[in-house]
Amino acid sequence: MSILPPIGAGERGEPELEATVVAEPGAVTVIIPTFNESGNIRELLRQLTDAVPARLPCEVLFVDDSTDDTPEVIVSAAQDCPFPVNVIHREAPEGGLGGAVVEGLRAAGSDWIVVMDADLQHPPALVPDLVAAGERTCADLVVASRYIDGGSRAGLAGGYRVAVSRAATWLTKGIFPARLRGISDPMSGFFAIRRSAVTPEALRPLGYKILLELAVRCRPEQPAEVPFVFRDRFAGESKSTAKEGMRFLRHLVELRTAAPLARMIAFGLIGLSGFVPNLLALHGLMAAGVHYLPAEVLANQLGVVWNFLLIETLLFRDRRAHRHWADRVGRFALLANADLLLRIPLIALLVGQLGMGVLTATACALLATFVLRFVGTEALVYLPRRKRQRPGRRAQAPVTSEAPAARTEGSARR
Repeated sequence: MSILPPIGAGERGEPELEATVVAEPGAVTVIIPTFNESGNIRELLRQLTDAVPARLPCEVLFVDDSTDDTPEVIVSAAQDCPFPVNVIHREAPEGGLGGAVVEGLRAAGSDWIVVMDADLQHPPALVPDLVAAGERTCADLVVASRYIDGGSRAGLAGGYRVAVSRAATWLTKGIFPARLRGISDPMSGFFAIRRSAVTPEALRPLGYKILLELAVRCRPEQPAEVPFVFRDRFAGESKSTAKEGMRFLRHLVELRTAAPLARMIAFGLIGLSGFVPNLLALHGLMAAGVHYLPAEVLANQLGVVWNFLLIETLLFRDRRAHRHWADRVGRFALLANADLLLRIPLIALLVGQLGMGVLTATACALLATFVLRFVGTEALVYLPRRKRQRPGRRAQAPVTSEAPAARTEGSARR
C-alpha cells in the first residue's frame, strides 16, 4: 500500500481531498468516449498525467465517434504522456456514447476500468480516488456522485438542466429501487468498475446513460461513492439535446421490460391503451349503422395499428433487427386478426346468451385473449435469431482500431 499526498484540487476551486490510498496491483484503463472534443484533449491528458500516480499502472483508451480532427489531436497529444494512449475510431457510432463505452469495455483488460467524459466536467484528479475507494471497500462499482456530502452539480448550466437532471435521477431510482440501492447519482457518467463485474455481451446501451445500463444489467455488488464537483465544460458544446432525452426514456422502458413478467405487464398496458381507438372506431361504425360483428373486424384494424406502433417503439425496439419490418407487420397483423377467431365467437356468446352490452363484451374478450396474444407476438414476431449473430459486429481486438493510423501509444509508464 502507498499513501499519496493530497492532489491539490483545492487550488482549482474544488473541495480539498484527503490522502488517497491506492492498493497494488491496481491496473486501470480509463475509457473516454469522444464526439468532436478536439478542444479538450490536450488539457484532459495533461490533467490525467498530473493526477495518476507513478505506481498506478494506467492506460487511456479513447473510443471516438468524431467527425472532426479529434483522433489526430489525440495522436499528437499522446506523445507527451507517460502512459499508453490508444484510440478506437468507430465509423458507425452504434449505441451512441453508451455504445462507445461498451466498445472500450470489450477492449480493456485491466483490473479496474474508469469511465469519464472528455469535456473536463469530470475532474481527472479523482481517477485514483475512485480506484482507491473500490480497493478499500471491496466494491465492484464506485460512482462519482454530485449528490452526497462534498459533491456539487455546479457545472450544470441553468435551472432547466438542473431540473431535468434531478427529475431523471428520481425517475430512475423510482423505477429501479433495488438495483440502484446505494447509488445516489445513477445519471453520473464518471465511475470506476471492476473488469470482473462487467459482462459486455449483456449490455445493450441506448444513448449516454451507460452507468444505468451497467448497474441494471450487470448488477455489480457493494457499490461505493466518492463526492465530486461537476465542473464547467472546458471547450466545445454540450451534446445533451431533446433527442437524447427521448433516447433516455426509451432506454428506461427497455431496461424495465427486460424481464418476461415486466414485458408482459408492459404489453398489457399497451393493449389497454389500444382499447381507446378500438372502442371509438366500434362506436362510430355502429352509429353509422354497421352491424356489430363486421364493425368489430374493422375497428380491430385501428387497434392493431395503434398497438403495433407502440410495441415497436417502446417494447421490442431492440429486437426489430431480427426480422424485416414488412415481415413484422405481416406477422403482427396476422396474429391480431387470428385473435378475432376466438374473440368474435366469445363476444357473440356474451352478447347473445348473457345479454351483455357490445362494448363490455368486447373489453372482456380482449382481456381473455391477452396472454395468447403476448406469447404469440413475442415468439413469432420478435423472437431473437441467435444462430445468425455476426461476429464481425463485435468490437475490434484490443485497440486495433478501424483506423489504424489513429492508434498511438505514449512513452513507458513512469
